[in-house]
This record gives sequence, C-alpha cells and structure tokens, in this order.
Amino acid sequence: MNLPWISPADRLTKLPQYVFARLDELKANARAQGVDLIDLGMGNPDGATPAPIVESAIAAIQDRKHHGYPPFEGTANFRKAITNWYQRRYGVVLDSEGEALPLLGSKEGLTHLALAYLDPGDVVLVPSPSYPPHFRGPLIAGATLYPLMLKAEQDWLIDLGAIPDEVAQRAKILYFNYPSNPTTATAPREFFEEIVAFAKKHEILLVHDQAYAELAFDGYQPTSLLEIPGAKEIGVEFHTLSKTYNMAGWRVGFVVGNRQVIQGLRTLKTNLDYGIFSAIQTAAETALNLPDHYLVEVQERYRTRRDFLIAGLAELGWSVPKPSATMYLWIPCPPGMGSTDFALSVLQKTGVVVTPGNAFGAGGEGYVRISLIAECDRLGEALNRLKQANIRFA
Repeated sequence: MNLPWISPADRLTKLPQYVFARLDELKANARAQGVDLIDLGMGNPDGATPAPIVESAIAAIQDRKHHGYPPFEGTANFRKAITNWYQRRYGVVLDSEGEALPLLGSKEGLTHLALAYLDPGDVVLVPSPSYPPHFRGPLIAGATLYPLMLKAEQDWLIDLGAIPDEVAQRAKILYFNYPSNPTTATAPREFFEEIVAFAKKHEILLVHDQAYAELAFDGYQPTSLLEIPGAKEIGVEFHTLSKTYNMAGWRVGFVVGNRQVIQGLRTLKTNLDYGIFSAIQTAAETALNLPDHYLVEVQERYRTRRDFLIAGLAELGWSVPKPSATMYLWIPCPPGMGSTDFALSVLQKTGVVVTPGNAFGAGGEGYVRISLIAECDRLGEALNRLKQANIRFA
C-alpha cells in the first residue's frame, strides 16, 4: 500500500542510485527472458570457502555457548587472531584490547565510521572513482564531499599536491584504497609516507580500505597504512575476509588502528547492532590462522584468470596493463561511448555483465570494471560473445 504522507529522509533521497541494485534488476529481467548470463559485474568470489573454516563454523554452531549475544567489541579470541595476523603479515603490533574491532563486513564499518565522526557540512576528501561506501557513507552522514579526481596518466594515485590548502585545512577525513577497487591501482610505500605526512600537517583522519591486499600477484606485496611510522596516530585500516577467504556471504571484517577512533565506532555500533554471531567469529579465527598455501591458491586462481582475459581482450583491441593486485580489470570503453551505455550494450548484445565505471563516481566515467569471478572456460565464452557481437575497443 502506498503511503503518500510518508516521505523518506533527505539523506536517502540525496543518494545516487546504487548501481549494483540496478544491475540486479537488469539481470533478473534478462534471466526471465532465458538469457544465459555471464555475470562479471559484482566482486562476488566464486570459490568455495576453505573446508577448515566451514568445519570450524559447524562445530561452533553446535556449541550452545555461541547461541547468546556476542560481546559488543567482538570475542577476545577473534580480536587476538586479528592482531596476530597483522603482526605476521605486516609486522604491525596492535593491542587486541582496543586497537581492533570486528565488523559485519568492511562495508558496514566504513559507512558507520562516517556516521560516528561526521556532522552535516564536514568536509571529506574522497577519491573518484572509489568504492561506493567511501562516498555514500559520508553522504548519508550529511557531509560535504570534495572529490579527488584520479587519472590514468598518474597511475590512478591521489595527487596530494592538487588539494588546495584551504580545502585540506577544512577536511576532517580522507578515505582511500590501495590496492584499489575499481582501478586496480597499487601505491608504493613512498605514497603512504606522503599521505601520513599530509594528514598530520592538516589534522585529517586517514581511513584506508585494505580489502584487496592479499590478492596480490607476481611477487608484489602491498603496504599496510599502519606500517608507516606515526600512521596509527591519525589513521585506521579496514579489512574483510570476503575476498581473501571466499567468505563474502559470511559478513565478517574488521578495523584496526587508532584506539580513539575505534572506540567511537564501537560506541555507535552498540546502538545499532549486536555484532557478529560468535560462531562466525570462531570460523574467522580459523581463517586467519590458515596455512599460507590457501592464500597462494586464491592468488593463483585470480592471476590465471587475469592473464587469460587480458590476452583475449588484446585480440579485440584492448591494451590492458596487468594489475599487480585485486580481482578486477579496469578497461576503457570504446571511443565515443559512456560507461553506462557501453555496459548496457554489452549486456543486451552478449549477456555478459560488467560494471559501468561511473558507478564508482564521476572519475570512473569512460571505463568499466570486469570481475575475475568465473573460470577460464566461462571467460572464454564471454570473449567469444564479445567477438561475435563485434564489440571491440576500436
């Protein structure tokens, strides 16, 4: 029943349409028409969650001690597993009693951080393109966005020198993400040193999204923000088990770093949720303690798909650099086509789903993101359909 006398809050009506919701509608329509979709749109890992994690979850669910409310700040064992993992992976020492907080996935935490720390009118520096919660969270909080336009000729790195001093002085938070979704860009350690110095100078909170650091290839090792001396004084870092351990549907992630910032986020969350089912936290502990060969298998899966798809796209006129990390390719649209028109054309002509770059902000216009979430036989079928439909870069 329609209720014309009830209208959504301004914060809801001001949000741009969430592109993945719109893609779901288009995909449902195509399936209803009998189209065999090859969905390379959303970053939804196709691999199975490793068996030890599943077995750990089953055992934990059968233990009645997990059937009550979990602690607001997460279980002590999971928090300790997080800090041990950070020390093992990055050499970063953290206090599990105040510098680590489990989350219902990093998307939840990134958005709630904005609600915890931003008032209407506060200025937030956000790269464009970027992962949508980096700008949607601040929009929901009523903040004022100052987009940092990223460019291919600058390797999709933030140009800190292009930020006017008067803007930097007003800014409260800077969101960023390397390895990057959607651009696949990686940042050298020197960049992290520069951004820490910039944030300290202008008293800006750094929020780094580290979701793809474990999906790295060819010997590349991404940098954690918290490796940089002084970063913990002005920053936090978000992580998720969704991509690394094929646990997207389990909804488990965490934030580490500055104790004061994490406490503020915890305070907000105590008013919104009861945290992660403790049996899931037990399974997440198991994930963080898995032998490295599980991670190597995941990395090899995406590296193989990356190389296969780049080679096939080259035959269709695309020259795509090999990303050193992430589970995506970021490819330019054919000349004269916008990202939405190109993505819709590909879907309608081939049944292949890709994500238009403008879903990630104005800076993503002219590109589409392809997720490496299908085996090479399906990727080969996608390439054949593109070829048959004469969809080429030039």
